[in-house]
Amino acid sequence: MSAVATDPLSVVFAALADPTRRAILARLAEGPATVNEIAEPFEMTLPAISKHLKVLERAGLISRGRQAQWRPCTLEAEPLRAASEWMGQYRVFWEHRFDRLDAHLRTLLEPPA
Repeated sequence: MSAVATDPLSVVFAALADPTRRAILARLAEGPATVNEIAEPFEMTLPAISKHLKVLERAGLISRGRQAQWRPCTLEAEPLRAASEWMGQYRVFWEHRFDRLDAHLRTLLEPPA
C-alpha cells in the first residue's frame, strides 16, 4: 500500500507534476487572475480548472483573495523557492558530470599524437 506524501516539498512537486497546473502558474506569474481568466486558454470545464486550483492552493503555490464577488488567484512564490533550493543541491553534481563529459568529448575529438 502506498502512502500519500504530505510533507510540503512533496506536495509542491506533486502539484508541479501536472502540465496544466504549471501553465496556470505561468499565467499567474504575469499577475493575479480570476478563475474565468485562468480557464480561458484551456479546453476544460470550470470545475476541472477549479480542481487544479485547489491542488495549487493546497501546495501553497497560489492564494485566493476576495474582491467583491471575484476571487482572484495570485501566485505565491515561496514554495517554488524551496523546491528550487532543494534541486539546487544537485546542481554541483550535474555540473561536475557535464565537465567530465566535456573532457571526454575533447579527448575523442583530439587528433592522435
